[in-house]
Amino acid sequence: MLATSLAPRYIRGMRHDSLAAILTLITVAGSARAQSLPVVEVTKDNTPISASCIVKIPRGTVIRDEDGNGVIHIAAPNIVVEFAPDAELWGGPRPADDPSGPWDRYSGIGVRIDGHRGVTLRNLRVHGFKVGVWATKADSLTVEAADLSDNFRQRLRSTPAAEDGADWLYPHRNDNDEWAKNYGGALYVKESSDATIRDVRVRRGQNGILLNRVNNSRIYDNDCSFISGWGLAMFRSSGNTVTRNAFDFCVRGHVEGVYNRGQDSAGILMFEQCSNNIVAQNSATHGGDGIFGFAGLEALNAEGAPQGFDHTRKGCNDNLFIDNDLSYAPAHGLEMTFSFGNLILRNRMVENAICGVWGGYSQDTLIAQNTFAGNGGMAYGLERGGINIEHGSGNLILANRFENNKCAVHLWSDPHGDFETKAWGKANYKGVVANVLAGNTFVINNQHPFKTLPEGQKLIALQLRQEAPGKVRATTYTRNVVEIDPASGVEFQFDQGIEVDPDAAAPSYDIPPYTPLGRSSPVGARSHLRGRDKIIMNEWGPWDHASPMIRVLTKTGGVHTFQVFGAQAATLSLEGQPDRRFVSPKDGGPIVIPIEAPAGTSVFAYKGSIKAAGLTRPVAGTMIAGTWNAAFFSWTPETDPRERIDAWRALAANATSITLDALKLDYGMGGPRDQAFAKANREAFPANDRFGMIATTTLRLPKGSWKFSTLSDDGIRVLVNGKPVIENWTWHAPTRDSGTFLQPEDAEVTVTVEHFEIDGFAVLNLDIEPL
Repeated sequence: MLATSLAPRYIRGMRHDSLAAILTLITVAGSARAQSLPVVEVTKDNTPISASCIVKIPRGTVIRDEDGNGVIHIAAPNIVVEFAPDAELWGGPRPADDPSGPWDRYSGIGVRIDGHRGVTLRNLRVHGFKVGVWATKADSLTVEAADLSDNFRQRLRSTPAAEDGADWLYPHRNDNDEWAKNYGGALYVKESSDATIRDVRVRRGQNGILLNRVNNSRIYDNDCSFISGWGLAMFRSSGNTVTRNAFDFCVRGHVEGVYNRGQDSAGILMFEQCSNNIVAQNSATHGGDGIFGFAGLEALNAEGAPQGFDHTRKGCNDNLFIDNDLSYAPAHGLEMTFSFGNLILRNRMVENAICGVWGGYSQDTLIAQNTFAGNGGMAYGLERGGINIEHGSGNLILANRFENNKCAVHLWSDPHGDFETKAWGKANYKGVVANVLAGNTFVINNQHPFKTLPEGQKLIALQLRQEAPGKVRATTYTRNVVEIDPASGVEFQFDQGIEVDPDAAAPSYDIPPYTPLGRSSPVGARSHLRGRDKIIMNEWGPWDHASPMIRVLTKTGGVHTFQVFGAQAATLSLEGQPDRRFVSPKDGGPIVIPIEAPAGTSVFAYKGSIKAAGLTRPVAGTMIAGTWNAAFFSWTPETDPRERIDAWRALAANATSITLDALKLDYGMGGPRDQAFAKANREAFPANDRFGMIATTTLRLPKGSWKFSTLSDDGIRVLVNGKPVIENWTWHAPTRDSGTFLQPEDAEVTVTVEHFEIDGFAVLNLDIEPL
């Protein structure tokens, strides 16, 4: 029997329909009271409100937060502030009035609360700010029935063809409000308890609800979906009830079949000792992770911790994750690392690209009665499948159903340096010991979703791996049901010396009772969007599958191609050319709009717009219709381009050369031999690591200033007429570089591009445009 400290937080003895009726009565009573409240008209920055009121804002008004401390200031406790039905607080231009996209230019705060308890904010519509609502030391805060869409979001640099490392989020620090300051948010609540956040809607933003040191609060019936960061993010926040929310499509950095990074986006984020929370009946599908939890930097290495900080059992601990849908993530359904005593029960985790549960260094976790199916389709190395736990101990994996995962359960030990002598490791680490798998069902057959399995590769039910004998010990594997087609899978894959106990008794466990707050039913509500292929990104985030979206597909040589989603027809208008109309293809796919350079043109600049279903998007670009002679070759440490550049360049003399119409080389985890141009003779081209390329072209550039831009991983050098314009000759993640070349008169120039790759992800894109 598993003991749990969760019980005191449950609402016992109350039926769900009774609770819903009470919430309805509260809402109706609040609306009746609002009809008698005085009206306050807000027309300028720094408007204080110190009594309950209805807020009106003249239609079309934009009120900028000039000093960054909030437009509306709640200046008293225990008041109700309600927006009138037509009131909208805008802090920047409306997207419809700025087709180029204003979101990354939004700044300031819409509504600010600091030090006042018992405040109720109702029916807010706050848009066009870096942070829509910011509340600090606001115990017993209520935010309900709010639309906080169209606040800040970053412009993403990743494209349908290649990831850009600049898009990664860094959630590890938030003690100094880094989340809100760096990434913005619809609602940011800090240092508060007993808050209620319900019926908040967020679209076309980066982050939904951000909680920093918020405890014993209730978050339910919210829908923060189709955004490019975190639906709900919690930092040092414990004892909260998070139920019946939709945090779907909180994602960045994913193109199905090309790359799946997630870039640390998530439906629900839990960082730095978030414990004893109930997370139940939420839909967090299609997020970078469904739920992304990490013990935190203080917990792990005492960063910022007080003197004498005790690392024993520090993590995101004793949380209950139950009855959630955590499927279709570019990375993991649920990641919870360096943490203790979590309960992961009755969740749905289907077709997550890497794995269902990633629990590195986790201990005493109960993972029971979940469904894991088809996980691991775009995995990296041996981290793939249903449950992956590195260096974990005392974990119970009981009564789950595993169907056609790359590897249903993978437990392992590998080298981790001096980790065991450092603070967290010294206090907590036990090794890979006493893990239990009992009462599970493993199904493997030819109905798996993995279309490109290497020849001879089979799916695995249980893999146990160790770097040295005796590192994986006392594993129990008992009373499991195995239904495996030998042509498709195997039950075991163990490193030498690893054994399991098949005779131990299966441990008993309890499913803790809980009462969900809220009236919505988000789990399964978007079943028509199942599948990672429904994640379709442009430079602002994921498509919502309801309104039209236009994005750049490719820019290669003499053709720039755009796609239009969610429209039956689209019109391309370019300066100096007649309008062109395009219609949706019969197969229901996106409208494809190519823009081509006129025949015989070396440099072609265009400017115009694409219009579809009421959406207008400006388009502009420059095409360089030249041809490149590109030589590809492998190199060794003896010809490392960072140390022996002449020897490295000499390799090009005997290399395989090919003509390309553009330098748009989105290698991903592959190399030159994996590109379409190598199809006829793959073995003549280098593989995915330690390769180089030298490419040259001659272009006729008109007089003026020209900007050369690259996206590269790794080293890049661009020379024009032998003089460097761009030089980042280093080992680096996908990085953008640019340089300027002044052309004194219309003339031909010779452009040379040198690129080297060391290992891992690789990309090389070159753009040239007039300034």
